[in-house]
Amino acid sequence: MTAMDEQEQRRRRLAAWRGSHRMLDRRSTDGTVGEGLAALMAGIGAGSGGGAGSQAGSGTGARPRLVHDPDDAVDVYGGGVVAELERRVAGLLGTEAAAFFPTGTMAQQVALRCWAGRTGNATVALHPLAHPELHEEGALGAVSGLRTVHLTAEPRMPGAEEVRDHPEPFGTLMLELPLRDAGFTLPTWDELEATVAAARERDAVVHLDGARLWECGPHFGRGLKEIAALADSVYVSFYKSLDGLSGAALAGPSVLVEEARVWRHRYGGQLFQQYPAALSALIGLERELPRLPSYVAHAKVVASAMAEGFAAAGLPWFRVRPEPPHTHQFQVWLPYGAEVLDEASVRQAEETGVTLFRRWGSGAAGAAGLPPGVSVTEVTVSGAGLEWSAGDVRDAVGVFAGLLE
Repeated sequence: MTAMDEQEQRRRRLAAWRGSHRMLDRRSTDGTVGEGLAALMAGIGAGSGGGAGSQAGSGTGARPRLVHDPDDAVDVYGGGVVAELERRVAGLLGTEAAAFFPTGTMAQQVALRCWAGRTGNATVALHPLAHPELHEEGALGAVSGLRTVHLTAEPRMPGAEEVRDHPEPFGTLMLELPLRDAGFTLPTWDELEATVAAARERDAVVHLDGARLWECGPHFGRGLKEIAALADSVYVSFYKSLDGLSGAALAGPSVLVEEARVWRHRYGGQLFQQYPAALSALIGLERELPRLPSYVAHAKVVASAMAEGFAAAGLPWFRVRPEPPHTHQFQVWLPYGAEVLDEASVRQAEETGVTLFRRWGSGAAGAAGLPPGVSVTEVTVSGAGLEWSAGDVRDAVGVFAGLLE
């Protein structure tokens, strides 16, 4: 497919998604520039809101609490709303400090580089499906001079024995919670504690890739502070589960965060002004974070109904992974080509006004152990998805399956 064809397909998908009256996850990225600006203005009391994204408001009709004083001066190389966001994140995670970064990739590279210098060991133990291994073009080695080792190839977090038995030393154990490319999977709380304890026995520090940490609490039965307290440092994202514009934060001890600020500058991350991204992150913390437990709970209903719908439709094979979901996101596997499934998905949105699935992919990078001829999609249940009953999901799956015939 040429670049022009892909642009045309993207326009078609966006039109179908924007025209849908029912979706499991309505995102700000489906909207326009004007709608995005209106959502930010509503967050500081300068407009009435509206638009496609969750930041436009909860739909209750009540005027939302302002997330920041609109008369405050804009940030210049930090400070202002950026500093407020950093304080808010440190408070939520129970850490001494936090630093805002323009990207999570940069935040994690800096964190792991700092720990390598402090431990004297540039080897990072992580999962082969972790984000730095699949989605960062080898940046840990190419840019930061770090080396990675894998403790397990199973589609799950490494266990305590795998940490203890690894034959060579490593300075940092990086744990991605949840492990996205394994289906947004999480260990049990006891397993997580045991794995961290095993790393401590080896004198390794523990860093959490918590891009989606915000929604892990219900599965663990623990709050954010208790989860973060297991690790020496934590990275969190603002544009994934919180639907912010962009940005991330690195949280941990003050001495580490101050060093990270120096490396952030060296890596080109000391931006002149960042208040739009910081404001959108504060809006997400105010409005989306409290709702995530309800999304996680309803994702279990949606996933179960999808499995029932596929079985009733008589598809030759399917997989919902994991079942039940550990967070508000999970994978669906079907034995068709990605282009066939993409076409069925967009046709369903165009013809019925219901978006059940978005994009499909294939190959090992899409999911751990994905068999040949099988494609995968990621399903997210957010505020819009709370309106779906199990029957609604089963009916939509039946319509989708009919488009594959």
